[in-house]
This record gives sequence, structure tokens and C-alpha cells, in this order.
Amino acid sequence: MLKKNSRAHSLTDTLIGQGSVAEGKVQCESNLRIDGAFHGEIDCKGQVIVGESGEARSNIRGANIIVAGHVIGDISTKGKLTITSNGQVDGNVSVSNLIILEGGLLNGVSTMEKIKAVAPLKEKTQKTPQPEVG
Repeated sequence: MLKKNSRAHSLTDTLIGQGSVAEGKVQCESNLRIDGAFHGEIDCKGQVIVGESGEARSNIRGANIIVAGHVIGDISTKGKLTITSNGQVDGNVSVSNLIILEGGLLNGVSTMEKIKAVAPLKEKTQKTPQPEVG
């Protein structure tokens, strides 16, 4: 009997594998992993991972970004940028959260802004009519 895979209905991840070279513009709704080389623009609504063997000569936008390889270009995320101990970013970063592990390199300017929390709307309370005393 086959088990139903919960990911079967989710979007497929995109992979640029080790030894592959791609260039152009990538727009994806799901996650992207680069273990090869990519040159161009990346706009991803999911997580972007540049693996240890990966090199991205591009500007990257993503929900969360992990750099274990080499990125030459600017990075922008409203989430978290993690540069691992083997990771290197040569470019400017604009992020909400920044983590650089010991040995990781950031050669550029970092800009961090907190995401403003939206205050919940207060529900209007309706006054219930009170019976008149009298």
C-alpha cells in the first residue's frame, strides 16, 4: 500500500546541480538550491540555498537564504540570511535577521530592518439595549 506523501501536493523544489551551469533569470514559487553555477537574477518566494559547491553571480531575493558556497551580488530577504562557516557573500545584504557562523564571510554593507508587526484590529462592541426601569 502506498503512503500519501504530504509534499505530493506542494510545489516542486528547483535544483541547479553540481557540475551544471545556468544563466538568466529564475523566478520560483518554491525553494531553490544551487550546487552548480548560476549567473543572473534570482527571485524566489521560498528558501534559497547556495550549497558548498555552489556559486551564484547574481542578485538574490528569497524568503530565507542560506549561503554555504559563494555569492557575488546583493541579497535581499524579509526573513533570515545565514552564512555558514564555508559561505562567502561579496555584495550588500538587506535582511531582517543575519547569522554569520564562525568562518563565514560577508564583504559588503549590511542593512537590517525589523518587520513591523501589524496590530490586530479591535472589534467594535455593540451596545445591547437595556430595558428601561421605571
